[in-house]
Amino acid sequence: MSKVLIIDDEEKIRTLLSKIITLEGFDVLQAGDIKSGLKKLETADVDAVICDVKLPDGSGVEATKNIKEKYPSVEIILLTAYGNIADGVQAMKNGAFDYITKGDDNNKIIPLLYKATEKVTLSKRVMQLEKLLGNKYSFDNIIGKSKTLGASIDAAKKVADSETTVLLTGETGTGKEVFAQAIHNASNRNKQNFVAVNCSAFSKELLENELFGHKAGAFTGAVKDSKGIFEEANHGTVFLDEIGEMPLDLQAKLLRVLETGEFLKVGDSKPTKVNVRIIAATNRNLQQEVEEGHFREDLFYRIAVFQISLPPLRERVIDIEELAIFFLRTFTNKTNKKINTISKNYLEALKQHTWKGNIRELKNVIERSVILTGNTELEEDSLPLELQRLGTLDNREKTLSAFELASVEKVHIQKVLNYTNGNKTETAKLLNIALTTLYRKIDEYHIK
Repeated sequence: MSKVLIIDDEEKIRTLLSKIITLEGFDVLQAGDIKSGLKKLETADVDAVICDVKLPDGSGVEATKNIKEKYPSVEIILLTAYGNIADGVQAMKNGAFDYITKGDDNNKIIPLLYKATEKVTLSKRVMQLEKLLGNKYSFDNIIGKSKTLGASIDAAKKVADSETTVLLTGETGTGKEVFAQAIHNASNRNKQNFVAVNCSAFSKELLENELFGHKAGAFTGAVKDSKGIFEEANHGTVFLDEIGEMPLDLQAKLLRVLETGEFLKVGDSKPTKVNVRIIAATNRNLQQEVEEGHFREDLFYRIAVFQISLPPLRERVIDIEELAIFFLRTFTNKTNKKINTISKNYLEALKQHTWKGNIRELKNVIERSVILTGNTELEEDSLPLELQRLGTLDNREKTLSAFELASVEKVHIQKVLNYTNGNKTETAKLLNIALTTLYRKIDEYHIK
């Protein structure tokens, strides 16, 4: 229920308005002057104020300015006995939702009140979403307690509230975009746009258009002006992922943006000025790329003012269990499955894997396991075959050395069984052995 405060020194008007507004389903508070009205605002969560212009202790027009400064989400409708254009203009400048005349505009009060409270409700929802989004991309939501990850987070926190260009380095899937968003969220630009682009996802011509936009007529099909990412992110942050893939001539245009804050749109002769912070990321060794002539040295030194290296997952094994539990919750919520735990064998298999795809690979593995699992616990047999620890004491009576021929044979049989979805007849045909031989080897190697 929306709450409305009526500030008017005439008790009869207050009482009448209160009855009318209450019948519309609003919760109504009353005050006879500005001072008592401000006290009500301090103690109650008011959505809208209906305020007289002339009050014993001041002007409603000036009170509007004070209320909006202290309570920006509150909407104010001003009432006056005698309409005055100058007062009306000043009221709107001070942040009033509307300015109406008593008597003549009485039928406007309720519709205006509905519009004002709808605006307040929408503003509150937007604020809640911004808060949730801010929390989602905060440093506190980066999962892991390993020292290597902690060092990267500490460095990112230190640089976040500066205007310095940041270069994030690390293997594919280590969470570079998550770090970039956390840096933006902790910066003074967090109310502005964060726009990301993967430089490896476009051809040279498309990437230039994506970054800088174009003028109408610049090429066939360009029927109107189009903004690029830099213009869309003005006063915010641009995240250039895989910057090592950017063509050399576009690197020159990027360098100009860094040095002057200006660029030319495709087909334009007049420079466009922007104010953006750039965070770049790469999984390449850019210094080596510079030496080989694939990356501009001057650009490298401009983007690498502050470098943060993100550790691969194999160097933060201590974090694997926490990440696995997080992804398990994420995918069980999506699939409405009741999978509550992860078996010790499953976790041990995760910890022994090399994770070339890092966190992204782990996420995909957990999603696959959730889809395949039909009980309340993730078991090792739901892992991809290359992650299953074939040859552990849990799976067989004696441990096979990785160099033994029997070990290779067991792995191969397991792979073919997996390929045929457990069809033993088809597996025996593909292996070119008798079905009885296959059964004997399955029993010998304790293959599931």
